Amino acid sequence: MFALRGRRQSRVRAPLEVADLDGQFVLPRPLRRVVRFLVALGSGRIHFAPHTGTVSAAAFLAATGFYGMSLGGHTQGVTQATTTAAGFAIEDVKISGNEQTSEIDILQQLGLDGATSLVALDIAEARKLIGEMPWVEDVSVRKVYPGTIEVALKERVAFGIWQHGSDLSLIEKSGSVIAPLRDNKLSSLPLFVGRDAETAAADFYEKFSAWPEIRDRVKAYIRVAGRRWDLQLDNGIVIKLPEQDLERAMQVLSTMEEGQQLLERDIAAVDLRLEDRTTIQLTAEAAARRQLVLDARTKQLKKIEQENRT
Repeated sequence: MFALRGRRQSRVRAPLEVADLDGQFVLPRPLRRVVRFLVALGSGRIHFAPHTGTVSAAAFLAATGFYGMSLGGHTQGVTQATTTAAGFAIEDVKISGNEQTSEIDILQQLGLDGATSLVALDIAEARKLIGEMPWVEDVSVRKVYPGTIEVALKERVAFGIWQHGSDLSLIEKSGSVIAPLRDNKLSSLPLFVGRDAETAAADFYEKFSAWPEIRDRVKAYIRVAGRRWDLQLDNGIVIKLPEQDLERAMQVLSTMEEGQQLLERDIAAVDLRLEDRTTIQLTAEAAARRQLVLDARTKQLKKIEQENRT
């Protein structure tokens, strides 16, 4: 007894392997509880509740079934069919904030039909799919049980139309392309033409707020060589602007328009690129008429000169 207490006080543990004390076999410590439980179970000292075996078997079969569905990739389909039959089919989709994005396009993007289950709908995936649509800047999707989805959109704002080649695209102020121009619903937006025109459009357009009477007559802003702009007016006249000092050029144009109604005349272009002169190009018809007048004047002068000689 003394020897045993001495061992307990010094906490010297027997190794996990089989130990031999007084010639008796001792189980390793991890196996002792298992053996005690099996002995108690066999002697009837442990009792299970009624139907424990049935419930355990059902749980085992269910776990096996779910594991099989997971391996086969059928979990989503089974869940959707089960919850739809239980009354959780999506029956209503409430959409707000959509001006350019149609409700039909949203439903098609989500792949909704009468058999889609609200329980099985993946909100993160739905948000991702709607966010991929051209006009959508931000979106939130919310489930409202038993069968409603609420979709709230924040759409991108179209600033202008960008013509590159023969293609027309709607752009934001940043120059990012939103979508191709499909109809005339937004055709009143300013038109920017040429390479790199979309990225410089907003800053250039903003400068024309000081000359609204001219800006209202601009049909297209044409980017030239990525450095400067031409204005094409609604009557076909082209205004050639300088690369620098836009304010000076526009002031010259405004003064000539106010004093001489320059832009109402039969001209093809006004060249404001040079600081010390303004060049006006006539249309072909106006140039022909002017030439006729000059020829008639020349003949008249020659006739007067001949009469003076005689």
